Amino acid sequence: MPARAAVFLDRDGTLVREVDYLTSAAQLRLLRGAAAALRRLNEAGLAVVVVTNQSGVARGLLSEAELEAIHGDLRRRLARHGARLDGVYYCPHHPEAPLPRYRRRCQCRKPAPGLLRRAARELGLDLGRSFAVGDSARDLEAGKRAGCRTALVRTGYGAATEAELRQRPTLADHVADDLSGAVAWILGVCGPGPRRR
Repeated sequence: MPARAAVFLDRDGTLVREVDYLTSAAQLRLLRGAAAALRRLNEAGLAVVVVTNQSGVARGLLSEAELEAIHGDLRRRLARHGARLDGVYYCPHHPEAPLPRYRRRCQCRKPAPGLLRRAARELGLDLGRSFAVGDSARDLEAGKRAGCRTALVRTGYGAATEAELRQRPTLADHVADDLSGAVAWILGVCGPGPRRR
């Protein structure tokens, strides 16, 4: 089986509302149109993978078990809209973390591409045919370093990032108002019709 193309999504500010440090499922709010956009990717046969920095774990704001519970709730909310995730990958580290076990310079914290590369290995994904979508320069840089095309969304911190990218115009291959707009661009690049797994 040939490797699948994927869409790697940042979580906060791209898929769900940005709340600085999301520490409980009660704070979780899907952005408008996000579930429908994911469903379109699912129907097109593209893998959908969340890749997210979660230094709140390193800062002691929540445990990895609590983070996993939030991601379980996210999956359930998406499922109610007929959408699914093929994987959720997170980095719990920070180089200045107060918790020693998470204090490190790692290859999984974006802008490093480690999360995308790990997902590609584990899920059988073709990074060269894939896309990375986010609201920050580090999301896009991680995608570029992994060999993906990139889309910036103006939700979350995206509007401020768009101004910042005037100094780095090649970092974003596309800029969209939101995830729905990014998905429309991605599907236009990939071509019409459902893609088989």
